[in-house]
Amino acid sequence: MNYNQCNICPRECKVNRLDGKTGFCKETAQLVVARAALHMWEEPCISGENGSGTVFFSGCNMGCVFCQNKNIATGHAGKVISIHRLEEIFFELKKKGANNINLVTPTHYMPSIVKAIDQAKEHGFDLPFVYNTGGYEKAEAIRNLEGKIDIYLPDFKYYSERISTKYSKAPDYFIQANQALREMVRQQGRAVFDSNGIMKQGVIVRHLLLPGCLDDSKYIIKYLYENYGDSIYISIMNQFTPLSGLTSHPEINRTVTKEEYDELVDFAIEIGVENGFIQEGETQLESFIPEFNGEGV
Repeated sequence: MNYNQCNICPRECKVNRLDGKTGFCKETAQLVVARAALHMWEEPCISGENGSGTVFFSGCNMGCVFCQNKNIATGHAGKVISIHRLEEIFFELKKKGANNINLVTPTHYMPSIVKAIDQAKEHGFDLPFVYNTGGYEKAEAIRNLEGKIDIYLPDFKYYSERISTKYSKAPDYFIQANQALREMVRQQGRAVFDSNGIMKQGVIVRHLLLPGCLDDSKYIIKYLYENYGDSIYISIMNQFTPLSGLTSHPEINRTVTKEEYDELVDFAIEIGVENGFIQEGETQLESFIPEFNGEGV
């Protein structure tokens, strides 16, 4: 995995990011971070009461039309930092009481993040690292993270090639996400928790229900449970928030209804899913999305 002919993710743009070129992710090889702070809105076993030490990286290899972090995903927010500074941020978040270090949208910076993790561990860093990804990963790249990442937190967005092409220009999403997930599960095995119920090792797969895509979501939940069973936790999310720019996709320019979400949760229960998380309350409010103002960077 390298920056000079970038082949880190399935896009394989082959641009020289070391020379300042950008590919689909819209980022060069310079690390850009938009926020580093305690985050309380992850799954309970990730955030706990103290919060997850979350580092939001700028840029993204997914480009979903419904992106809820568009300012950073498109590279319009964030500060350039060094690998050494990233290591310092890990220790600063630990000092604030973080349960873990939560690397959000890390894929396109994988080589730099690996170096920061290695340096931190050489200096005695002992919190778990969480790899929080959109799921569009190469299994080969995930293999490079073995022994460095403790918790994998991937999205599993799409089953249908038609839907993944329409909303993320990724016709091979299901194939790539599934191969990457198999590697994540191989590395982590069954989940491990501490006495306070905080995850120390394991895999949580997130699925965001999209408006009008209930059947696709059922296929995903069924596939995940039949193929991975209780070796993963499944987090079923209803927080889809239609922000500006969705007028070209009016079919998803709305929130998910309670009836849609309840039907998906009931389906998961009916097929036997027990290791899971669901969302309740007003998670679709825009205030659920943090400010990307450079805090902690």
